[in-house]
Amino acid sequence: MEQRTLGRTGRRASVIGLGTWQLGADWGDVSEDDARAVLQASVDAGVTFFDTADVYGDGRSEQVIGRFLADNPSITVATKMGRRAEQLPENYTLDNFRAWTERSRRNLGVDTLDLVQLHCPPSATIDADATYDDLDTLVAEGAIAAYGVSVETVDQALSAIARPHVASIQIILNAFRLKPLDAVLPAAAEAGVAIIARVPLASGLLSGRYAADTTFAPDDHRTYNRHGEAFDVGETFSGVDYEAGVSAAQEFTALVQDLDMTPAQAALAWVVQQPGVTTVIPGARNAEQARANAAAGLVEPLPERVLTGVTEIYDRYFREAVHSRW
Repeated sequence: MEQRTLGRTGRRASVIGLGTWQLGADWGDVSEDDARAVLQASVDAGVTFFDTADVYGDGRSEQVIGRFLADNPSITVATKMGRRAEQLPENYTLDNFRAWTERSRRNLGVDTLDLVQLHCPPSATIDADATYDDLDTLVAEGAIAAYGVSVETVDQALSAIARPHVASIQIILNAFRLKPLDAVLPAAAEAGVAIIARVPLASGLLSGRYAADTTFAPDDHRTYNRHGEAFDVGETFSGVDYEAGVSAAQEFTALVQDLDMTPAQAALAWVVQQPGVTTVIPGARNAEQARANAAAGLVEPLPERVLTGVTEIYDRYFREAVHSRW
């Protein structure tokens, strides 16, 4: 699989990485054996980049990865911090940064974290000089090798990209969320900052497997956060209306049906093909999904008609509703 430079870390990352939210919680139950199988299948398929967070399953995702790392030390792991406390600017302090990263180091079984991302912090935190001074201190102390910011909005991304030591930006990017293409991806490419694309399948909508009457488990965020009850609604189905998303996904499936790939693979390949993207981090609940996701990193570039078709679908279904929100 193609490996791209992970921004200012200087490391290399596979164009298809692995998001591991589902290995902790919020997507229904995933057993330890299934989680380990997902990690192994991903590595066997060429994945070299895992993304996790200290709050996924209250550390379970990090711990599962940590046990796997003992036998696979070459994997680059990006974790996230900042949601173990209320998302208020006054909670983003050096003392808290030290405590959060120490916990992640224990969970992952490492002395130095490869990449730590602030986990969708308030805009005031992203804009504050003190935030980056404190993160630079963690680098100097050896607790972390590099840092980035996971963001909700384009404005937050652009603010973080302007900082000289930010290595990466993690942002929602998929065929139903096109706004980052306008300014964020060009700015990151110019600055040498990695783009980690999350929610690439719009919480599964772009797989084409859901119908208007599909239901999800009560402990799945696609149930309990459907309208933003628990966290930013943009994290669930990319913030689009579910029924509109199902209809748009049907059109996307028709658009790519003559290609030698599934709709989900086409959706992942679309993200990989966007200039400035470093890696895309789909989740997987089982080894079969992990292998299928990784295969999207090996496909030929999508034809121009698919690229223009994606924009046309977005313009009809979503631009008016979502483009100004994030």
